[in-house]
Order: sequence, then C-alpha cells, then structure tokens
Amino acid sequence: MHRSILLLMAAAGVVAAPAAQADEALLKKHNCIACHAIDKKLVGPPYKDVAKKYKGQKDVVAKLSAKVKKGGQGVWGQIPMPPNPAVPDADIKKMVEDILKL
Repeated sequence: MHRSILLLMAAAGVVAAPAAQADEALLKKHNCIACHAIDKKLVGPPYKDVAKKYKGQKDVVAKLSAKVKKGGQGVWGQIPMPPNPAVPDADIKKMVEDILKL
C-alpha cells in the first residue's frame, strides 16, 4: 500500500502506526503502565503532564532517564517512584523520548 495512504489510515485510527505500537510495548514490557497513563493520573503523573512540565528543558532526556533508573520522590508528590535498575538504558531513553513527544 502507498505510504501516504497508510499515514492517512493511521491518522484516522484505521491502523496503528508501528512506532506507537513499539512505544506501548516497551511501557508494558517494563510495567510502567502499572503507575502511569498517557492522560490521567494513576499512582504517578500522566505522561502528557510530564511532557508539558519538561518541554524545552536542556538535557531533559538524560535527566529523566536517570530518574527512571534511580527512582525519585517529591517532584510529583510524596509517593516515590521506585528505581528501575534492570531496565536497559536504551529502552529507558526510547521511552523518555517518546513520552516527551506527547
């Protein structure tokens, strides 16, 4: 199928874009969705709020990647984000980059 037709179909919700599927797969694989959602607060902040808060900040991918890896507390309230030392750095970087695009 022609690329422009596929893009139009993806935009209309007829087919999912491959990149969106991969992003969701990583978030599920590493259990991020247990505490986060795209547009509503669960245990942690919505991904859209994270993207908005950190938009345009210098070195934000490295900063947030370190926070995912080491954990943190206090930025979004008193519930701590546990560390995720077993998640590969490349996966963390990809997830953070994708979240910041929301």
